[in-house]
Amino acid sequence: MKKLTEANAAKYTLILIVLTFVARCFIAAYTGLGNGESYYFRGSLHLDASYFDQPPLFFWLGAISIKIFGLTNFGIRFASVLLFVGTSWLLFLITRKLFNAKAGFWAVIIMNLSALYTVAIACWYQPDAPLMFFWLLATWFIIQLMVAPGTENSEATRNSRKIWLLWLAVGLSMGLATLSKYHVLFLFAGVFMYIATNKSQRHWLWHPGPYIAILITLLMASPIIWWNYNNNWVSFVFQGSRAGVNGEHFKLHFDWFFRSIGGQAAFLLPWIWLPTIRQLFISFKSRNQSLAYSFIFWMAILPIVFFTIVTLWSDLQFHFHWQAPGYMMLFIALGYSIDTALNNHLATYKLTRRWLNFSVYFTVITISVLSLHMVTGFWTSYGPKWVVHKFHGDNLDPTIQGIDYEDINTRFEKEGWMKNPKVFAASTRWWLSGKIDWVLRGKKDILVFDPDPRNLAFLVDPKTLIGSDAIIIGDHHEGNIDKNAKPFFDSITQLPDVQIIRNGPEYTLQVYYCKNFHLSKTKRMDLPLYRQLIGLPPFGK
Repeated sequence: MKKLTEANAAKYTLILIVLTFVARCFIAAYTGLGNGESYYFRGSLHLDASYFDQPPLFFWLGAISIKIFGLTNFGIRFASVLLFVGTSWLLFLITRKLFNAKAGFWAVIIMNLSALYTVAIACWYQPDAPLMFFWLLATWFIIQLMVAPGTENSEATRNSRKIWLLWLAVGLSMGLATLSKYHVLFLFAGVFMYIATNKSQRHWLWHPGPYIAILITLLMASPIIWWNYNNNWVSFVFQGSRAGVNGEHFKLHFDWFFRSIGGQAAFLLPWIWLPTIRQLFISFKSRNQSLAYSFIFWMAILPIVFFTIVTLWSDLQFHFHWQAPGYMMLFIALGYSIDTALNNHLATYKLTRRWLNFSVYFTVITISVLSLHMVTGFWTSYGPKWVVHKFHGDNLDPTIQGIDYEDINTRFEKEGWMKNPKVFAASTRWWLSGKIDWVLRGKKDILVFDPDPRNLAFLVDPKTLIGSDAIIIGDHHEGNIDKNAKPFFDSITQLPDVQIIRNGPEYTLQVYYCKNFHLSKTKRMDLPLYRQLIGLPPFGK
């Protein structure tokens, strides 16, 4: 590669985007769907105005992608892979606008080297892919209004035709971001804080443009509002409860807090996370001297701090990606910092170049090895299973969750259950139901015998399955079978286990044949499917 310059930075960024796009197409096609992806799959088959735990846009995009490419791993993931192409290019454009083109190239490099973005957001069937794209699309229009060089005097041109068109574009892009994920609230709040804390931009508070943009956003979000209105506002209640204390006495959990910080560092990669966090402090210190740094700070600080602080009292478990929009904004400042370091004295240049080289080698090698292991399971000695067993005591290789449990489909075909219209599928956990549903390609109705079925409670009506038999797949959930499933059947018989085969048998699931599904004689208002069977909504009063 020739020396990076302002003239060729855009070309090199496009080359990088094309190469990574091709690589991700292979990852999307040949690695299995994870727990979350499999769980979301049925939503793409049943289009609705919105859904239990997410807005509808990525379900709609998944449905379109499946129509074009078929019901395959690549088909359901392609929209995410394609959207990340746009996300990378928008990151370059925004960074070039705020700083320079070389900084834009380095910002895209860093985002593609970070473990969280380069696979989970860029490849997987998750709502984060459209969120990141439309978040940056809205940002692109916003910076032209109030951040880019020259906007210090934006009051002079506030009534021009271009300004009105930009506000319309902001409304449309923020509306699409709202249809992607509820994180868009931090985009609204960040822009407001930026305007409120910068005297030269406060005139926007009295301009119709921002309020027209908000109105457009609300109109575009009307499917979410309408669906929730008809479903006891269950989506807002569910997401809001995650930041609460779940009815327990308030207690600080510093272990959850430090787990969150450690998880964020691990997801970004520690040597990328540290300089990225450093840019948060630099942006804070420079916010009064630079509109660019002020904007970056307010757009980054809110999602990062909020989703970290709430872990002090709310167990967000391993959702370390919820801070991702904030870190993405810091990549803009980090890109400029890298460009500055590479143009500085020799010692800084060498250190930065070594850091970049190490990051490239680590990410490429790690993703290649883990993807190959996920598909083949070749790394049997001192691999992921050994690490988990060493530090956690569980002998299960966590990468097994990243393959498709096709052995379940094979069992259904062998036993004739696939062709029997009086047999449906079920499980005792929402995530396992998703894995089953995906390998059966949605050809069987599926229920969750658990108080937490999530979105699946709205996609299958249990009343239509009365009198049918069920095949329940469990993961050592015998207690749940007895408690939550037996009351709904005449009898339950455990059959031989199903072995999930990768590099030999690696995972064992239990199989139960359940006869004659009916309403439980025991009142079970804690089970959404019971509520549905007696004519009530699955959640709510």
